[in-house]
Amino acid sequence: MNTIVRNILLFALVVFTAGSSFSQQKDIQKANKEFDKFAYIDAREIYLKVVADGYESAEIFKKLGDTYYFNSDYTNAAKWYDKLVKQFPDQTEPEYYYRAAQSLKSLGKYSESDALLKDYVAKGGNGLVIKSYEDDPNYLKSTVFKARDFVLEKVAVNSSNSDFGASFYGNDKIVYASASGTEGMKVSEWTNQPFLDLFMADRDSTGQLSNAMRLGGDINTQYHESSTAFTKDGYTVYFTRNNFIDGKKGKDKNKTIRLKLYKATKTGDYNWTNIVELPFNSKEYSVAHPALSPDGKKLYFSSDMPGTLGMSDLWYVDILGNDSYGTPVNLGPNINTEARESFPFISDKNNLYFSSDGRSGLGGYDIFVTPLDDAGKPGKITNLGAPSNSDQDDFGFIINEDDRIGYVSSNRGGDRGSIDDDIYLVKEICSITIQGKVFDEETKDPLPGAQVSLLDENNQLVSQTTAKYDGTYSFVGDCGTQYTVRGVKEGYNPYEKMIETPMLSGTIDVPLPLKRIDPCPPNDLGCKLNLQPIYFDFDKSNIRPDAEIELAKILAAMREYPELIIHIESHTDSRGNDSYNMSLSERRAQSTLKWLVGKGIDKNRLTAKGYGESQLVNQCSNGVSCTAEEHQLNRRSMFIIKN
Repeated sequence: MNTIVRNILLFALVVFTAGSSFSQQKDIQKANKEFDKFAYIDAREIYLKVVADGYESAEIFKKLGDTYYFNSDYTNAAKWYDKLVKQFPDQTEPEYYYRAAQSLKSLGKYSESDALLKDYVAKGGNGLVIKSYEDDPNYLKSTVFKARDFVLEKVAVNSSNSDFGASFYGNDKIVYASASGTEGMKVSEWTNQPFLDLFMADRDSTGQLSNAMRLGGDINTQYHESSTAFTKDGYTVYFTRNNFIDGKKGKDKNKTIRLKLYKATKTGDYNWTNIVELPFNSKEYSVAHPALSPDGKKLYFSSDMPGTLGMSDLWYVDILGNDSYGTPVNLGPNINTEARESFPFISDKNNLYFSSDGRSGLGGYDIFVTPLDDAGKPGKITNLGAPSNSDQDDFGFIINEDDRIGYVSSNRGGDRGSIDDDIYLVKEICSITIQGKVFDEETKDPLPGAQVSLLDENNQLVSQTTAKYDGTYSFVGDCGTQYTVRGVKEGYNPYEKMIETPMLSGTIDVPLPLKRIDPCPPNDLGCKLNLQPIYFDFDKSNIRPDAEIELAKILAAMREYPELIIHIESHTDSRGNDSYNMSLSERRAQSTLKWLVGKGIDKNRLTAKGYGESQLVNQCSNGVSCTAEEHQLNRRSMFIIKN
């Protein structure tokens, strides 16, 4: 080949390559514009064409992965993120390692996912995502162990497109979002599905749904409506919609129609009008997924507004009335991560349920729950575990915690990402085993035969059983319920313990220590020390040697407890003259006092008095025939504790 021909061919190759590259750059620019408008389907088609033409870059792999990731198609997201981290590691920001890890987790590849989380740390990733992983590297086992017992069942009103975000409307209705549009309707550039409308369905006592129909009035438009929250009286609804009102749509600086929160009021039968936009919306960020506090005074929502810690956070505002609201408050880093938190729901028992992909879980969005105190501060956060959560997206969880029936949205039933969102009926079959042992408080010996009762919060009997030979007992109770466990046995004081069962199946151990009933009066030291009778010779008051043995027990107690002050009482039986018996008992009482003083006890700690036959313990008074043993019961000395 001569030099001229070679140069011509080389020039032609350069021109062809440059032309091809220029065309690809134009395609990428077009795709980027679609991507920035969240038109993921259109952007994806262009990116795939560019890749098919042989052009690859970190930017394309990132955005291709994102078009699948944000449509919950984790299989394809994992494919493109894998290419990204392997071919362009130096151009891959930490968040893409995290998204890659989440995508792999949704495919059940947990060890590979954990490896990418470590790469995420090495690349500079931080925050709650890593803290939750480092605090519990065995999160899978923990999540399974802590799982609440639910059974799930698809509801009958699901369509072939996306259905999600159920909310309670009164006692017998559910409102939800659905893309079950008719042929020829506008489609969303994000999902390539018909735009969402709000539907209402009847709800029976078992939670089954039927008779779905679009909400009437002015709520539904040609754009998205979803995620509702109704006031208790049923006359006001807060809902999510694209930035579209009064026939006009608003766009952000990238010409994207964001999400906003609106309020509507009911006129007539399910006719919703008077659409009002909430004042903290903006065309530059999204505000979505409303939830009301049980008292209706706070409105919770998800947003990426300024001040958001991650991709989207949970916020709330105070509802001040007259279409006035407080300043939005971020729920803070205990709830929000650097990833996505969304779909809040507050139960009547003030538990906050929400979805997050920024915490240790099974994959995709997982559902978490935390109790809120009176000030709205969250407590311990718990992953609901399987089956409420799966390796796909699980969100929009709502529940009536009294009958333990609710709903959850999930795309676990298909492989098309968010298109396969369906609503599932959830029923909690939570039970608690309440068990323990009844035993003697002092000796720790079991008390078989003790009666154990389980009482409700109104002190009404729920169940009763008898302690076994080893003192053990058990009941089966409900989750999230207040009980009192009471143990009773003859010869013992009753013992009871109030408990609050958790919202998680398991076992609670409630030991019941019973204290033996003291046969002695509370201030009778002689009885407590089990003194034998202190005898005096007939018509004598001096202390005999056998009485000294018993008095030595009193002496030891007073030496052991220097604060102890006692009063010595001496009593006789009724035989003999009353006045004689009185003086005899007085002499004996004083003789006992002198004996203790003689042994070193301070006289100020002792008093003594004789009572003769004035305080008999039985019927053996003057003239009554009694046995010697009965009379003996009245001839007694008592040591009464005064301090």
